Amino acid sequence: MTTTTQQNRLKFEANDAGIVTLWLDGGGRSVVVLNRNLIQKLHSTLVTIEQLENIKGLILRSDSERVFVAGADLAEIDSLDDHALHAYLAFGTTVFGKIAALPYPTVACLNGATLGGGLEIAMHCDGLIASKTTASGKPYAIGLPEAGLGLCPGWGGTQMLPARIDPATAMTATATGNPFMVSDLPSGLLDVLVDTPEELQGAAETWLQHQKVSDAKPEAIEPEQGETYEAALETATSNTPQTDASDAVFKAIKTGISEGWNAAVAVEQCELVRLRNTTTAREKLDAFLSKG
Repeated sequence: MTTTTQQNRLKFEANDAGIVTLWLDGGGRSVVVLNRNLIQKLHSTLVTIEQLENIKGLILRSDSERVFVAGADLAEIDSLDDHALHAYLAFGTTVFGKIAALPYPTVACLNGATLGGGLEIAMHCDGLIASKTTASGKPYAIGLPEAGLGLCPGWGGTQMLPARIDPATAMTATATGNPFMVSDLPSGLLDVLVDTPEELQGAAETWLQHQKVSDAKPEAIEPEQGETYEAALETATSNTPQTDASDAVFKAIKTGISEGWNAAVAVEQCELVRLRNTTTAREKLDAFLSKG
């Protein structure tokens, strides 16, 4: 077994079966949030993992017992000017894309709250496996809550969630910012559900053994299935109160239907930067950050 932990990398292990387990860490905090430091360490670690031989699969885990990933670091995002925020979002897209591009199957193990960017990074994996509770026995939320703060996803969430669950349900949830509880998840989001976090590793290793080589990009809206997604979008639009955030989500979805992944993610990121400066988002962000 190979174990690697360096200051500029994340901990990972490769077992005798060729399965790499990679841990996202909280940088000393009790929860994991996505910030530049973590994304940079993830990038360095993935570069190293790409060079390993005879690897058959990758398991993405969290070293926090409370959450998988609680989302992006909103305080850090709020501190960036528009140009720096664009660069930060683009870098995240590149790094998460490396997970999807690995030439073997990948799976994320969800052991607690998986929100915003946390769900987006998880959905860059081929499979999602979750426990019914956290280590302390509590249920938890999974979803894309950005619209609840007057924002929208920035790493492909508007494209990936509709490809995994009922599209209209996904679009409505994203446009309203209402996450799901692990105890009441829509069909299709998870590949395996286990009772406790202790069962995640074994379930992930077993799941990987039955998978074929993965696609080079995450499962997402495809223009070839445009009619299905257009019908879902019409349903979601009619069921969702109109806000700046919902308009941005639907704009990204429309772009994905007509132009595909890259164009849609570009729209997401432009809309996120724009929304961050709106009165609604500023009020909600200031209220959220003041709690910290």
